[in-house]
Parts: sequence; C-alpha cells; structure tokens
Amino acid sequence: MQYIQGENLFDKFFEQRESLIFQYKKGDLSKREYIEESHAYLIKQEIKPFKNVDSFEKAVFNYQYYNIMAKFFHMKSEILRNSAKHPELSVQYQEKRDKHYHLKDRMTWKAAKIKDFYDLEAYYIKVSSSQLKKVLFEVIFVEHPSFVFHSKSRWLRERLQQEGVFSDQTRRSVIENYVNEKY
Repeated sequence: MQYIQGENLFDKFFEQRESLIFQYKKGDLSKREYIEESHAYLIKQEIKPFKNVDSFEKAVFNYQYYNIMAKFFHMKSEILRNSAKHPELSVQYQEKRDKHYHLKDRMTWKAAKIKDFYDLEAYYIKVSSSQLKKVLFEVIFVEHPSFVFHSKSRWLRERLQQEGVFSDQTRRSVIENYVNEKY
C-alpha cells in the first residue's frame, strides 16, 4: 500500500473491511464473495503486513491480513481438490493456508501480550461442524468488541490457559452466523 500523506492506513483498511462486513450482513455478499472481495482489496492496494508489530492496532491489522489470505487459499485449495484438477496446486494452496493461519495465530498471541492479557476472554464456541467442536475458539478483547479472533491452534489455546484467560466453557460466537456459514 502506498503511503499518502494525511491518510491513515488503519482507517482506510478498516473502513473497507467494515463496508464488506455490512454488505455481508445485509445479504449482498455471500461468505465466499466477502473473502474474495477482501482478498482483491489486499492485492489491489498492495497491502502487506507490518514487520515490526509493536502495537495492538498493528497486531489486529496483521491478524486480518493473514486471516483473509488463509481463507482465500483454503477456498482455492478446496475448489481444486473437489474438482480433482491440479492436485499439486491444491497442495500448494493448503501449505500457504497453513502458513497464514499460523501467522494469524501468532498475531492473536502478540495482541494478547501487548494488552498484558487484560480484559481478554477466550473460550470454545458453539459450531455446527462436529469436527470443530471443542477445537475452534474465540478470543475477544472487552475494550475492542469489534475485533473478534478465532483459532484452532493448540499451542495458542495452551498459552492462553497458562495465562488464566481461557475458559473451557462453550459459548455462542459473537459472529455465530459467519462462523457457521460454509464457503
């Protein structure tokens, strides 16, 4: 993303994200379309993650970047896998997906550390997928309710448990419809 004096990169990125979320909630975009539009925006704007993550905002920004990329690569991998075409390309997309999910989880951890685990809640969420029950969890920061983090990472869950902020209780996700919609 090119820097333009007087423009706030965070504001511009999150305004676009909120616009897409609004369109998704209205039903104008499917989950697949939301992911595709989010990815297209990253590519068009030449957005890259921050190398030095020294603030909560940068951690959230990078989390969103890695999450969009991971979901996009997952979607592409599934399309190829289901069509039985180009299995080697499907595997490459899976590897990229896994890499981006790992980086996303590192940003969740970074955000939690930056906030010193204060006003942070983490818990398993109710899901329609039997494979994700007691696997997928949500991390929210009470001061920032619009930022919702999700993960399946065992290492992240274990670290959050060690910090005393992870509850084994299962709750509804604050974005339940989105989480349970397939793409």
